Amino acid sequence: MTQQPITSLLVANRGEIAVRIFRTARALGLATVAVHSDPDADALHVREADAAVRLPGAAPADTYLRGDLVIEAALAAGADAVHPGYGFLSENAGFAREVTAAGLAWIGPPPEAIEAMASKTRAKELMRAAGVPLLDPVDPAAATAADLPLLLKAAAGGGGRGMRVVRDLDTLKESLDAACAEAASAFGDGEVFAEPYVERGRHVEVQILADSHGTVWALGTRDCSLQRRHQKVIEEAPAPALPDSLRESLHTAAVAAARAVSYQGAGTVEFLVAADGRPYFLEMNTRLQVEHPVTEAVFGLDLVALQLRIAEGAALPLTPPEPAGHAVEARLYAEDPARDWRPQTGVLHTLAVPGEAGGTVRVDTGFADGDTVGIHYDPMLAKVVAHAPTRAEAVRALAHALAGARIHGLTTNRELLVRSLRHPEFATGQPDTGFYERHLAALTEPAPDTAGRTALAALAGALAEAAPAPGAPLALRLGGWRNLRSQPQTRRYTVAGTEHEVRYGPVDPGEHPGVRILSAERHLVVLEVDGVRRTFHVKHNSNTSEVYVDSPFTGAHTLAPVPRFADPQDRTEPGSLLAPMPGTVVRVAEGLAPGAAVTAGQPLLWLEAMKMEHRIVSPASGTLTALHATLGHQVEFGALLAVVQEETPA
Repeated sequence: MTQQPITSLLVANRGEIAVRIFRTARALGLATVAVHSDPDADALHVREADAAVRLPGAAPADTYLRGDLVIEAALAAGADAVHPGYGFLSENAGFAREVTAAGLAWIGPPPEAIEAMASKTRAKELMRAAGVPLLDPVDPAAATAADLPLLLKAAAGGGGRGMRVVRDLDTLKESLDAACAEAASAFGDGEVFAEPYVERGRHVEVQILADSHGTVWALGTRDCSLQRRHQKVIEEAPAPALPDSLRESLHTAAVAAARAVSYQGAGTVEFLVAADGRPYFLEMNTRLQVEHPVTEAVFGLDLVALQLRIAEGAALPLTPPEPAGHAVEARLYAEDPARDWRPQTGVLHTLAVPGEAGGTVRVDTGFADGDTVGIHYDPMLAKVVAHAPTRAEAVRALAHALAGARIHGLTTNRELLVRSLRHPEFATGQPDTGFYERHLAALTEPAPDTAGRTALAALAGALAEAAPAPGAPLALRLGGWRNLRSQPQTRRYTVAGTEHEVRYGPVDPGEHPGVRILSAERHLVVLEVDGVRRTFHVKHNSNTSEVYVDSPFTGAHTLAPVPRFADPQDRTEPGSLLAPMPGTVVRVAEGLAPGAAVTAGQPLLWLEAMKMEHRIVSPASGTLTALHATLGHQVEFGALLAVVQEETPA
């Protein structure tokens, strides 16, 4: 660790975490340096930095994972310290050594501590020696039915990559092969281990902070049990409904884990708490966590500022400050939970969350209006955090902020987050990691009266489109330039795959009983619905002619005007498998070739997009008549991957 003051900081990362670190660096009077790939040339973190250095290329392996290029960038820009953020090179001991060898300050733990915890299998051996409670490992080759269910995990992994739950011995080999392949692709290390899968377990972690003078803080607990694909969605601090004795034992175990590797800086020790209350060590993350803001809110600290001071050699007080209140964080993703969490790409036209300017709600994001969400990186748009005196108040404030957010241009998990926060099981304070397995279908089903609310959104969109100029009389704006303004106008939209026709007159909403038009501007429409005033925010995208309508009453809708004539090129051959998103073909089913017999639901291809793998399955039983996708092939959205000819019933 350096003892020299830091004057200029390079963040070896992108997006939200880079923007967040720059915010603290500016407050401390430090110059800031960004690095960026070609797709990120105009990203928010680049615009926020004092200087930026290009990393040529697009894929992470060619850019943000190139430690040599990052160090060259730091030296070229005159930085004297490197903060890795989270992900990418943040837990790479070799990179940490190279940073210090170049004469730069490393804002993280010693490389030896990173190395000790880099492999989950080696970390468990260390923790066993330190007396930290563990699950007993299971040899997959010797597993029996009595060992089920099993959890397969990548030894060098994180973020749910290389992880599989096995409930049937017949699928063990296939799951093991898939986990090894994914781990090798994601981390360059195909080692996978198995341990018992704890049903209805809670994911509880302890934030630790340690200086170079022997002081280690345990900054309370966090609950991160609401997860999709083993990746966290909602986190909170402190972890609710834990007995004081368990909370204290978790703190003690976390401090023991940190001392076992002579830890310095910020880190997190993660535990699985079984239904019977017994905790088991999972792993130690030797970096800042995505969910660190909830701990900051409860303890009134800036963990990034403390990381920087520790790197300069400062000593922590012997005891941390006392916690106050409760904080809850939700990760807002560009994804469709109802369609297997499919990530979304494209232009984010509007991202506005009430309360982000101050108060109880904090928003950390790497995007601004008009930015593009690409295919190469995680689809997280923002972290929204609410802090209040009690858990119930914090949960309510967060749900209210998300429900009132305006997000135009992309499908997001916003509605899922709101429903999750308001779910009775979440209100108990004891949700477990199987929450979405049990409740996802109900949480993603259409809301009551969906058709009626969509029709109102379509009406608002049509009225906004018909308003040519601010200040014109209402009747003129609603009637346009028609000679017979008393005749109704008609617009047709496709909303979520369903066509809606809107008919309205110059001063009335047409076929919408109980609805009265109060005002209609290009970006704001106010209707009275059954005597209640409702406001609709509207955004027009001239590039695709789409209209985005958002209201706390109806939710968010994307309206695509229906063309008068169908495009013949929209037709595809029956049985065609089209790419549901841009991505890279990372696996092809063994032996798959034209002429092969396939069955309905059989996985044929695997696409990797935005740090997640997606299976492409056969739509029916029959014969594969064409295969256009090859291993390593990068495909665009809608690209033809394969064709399956359905077998004719006898």
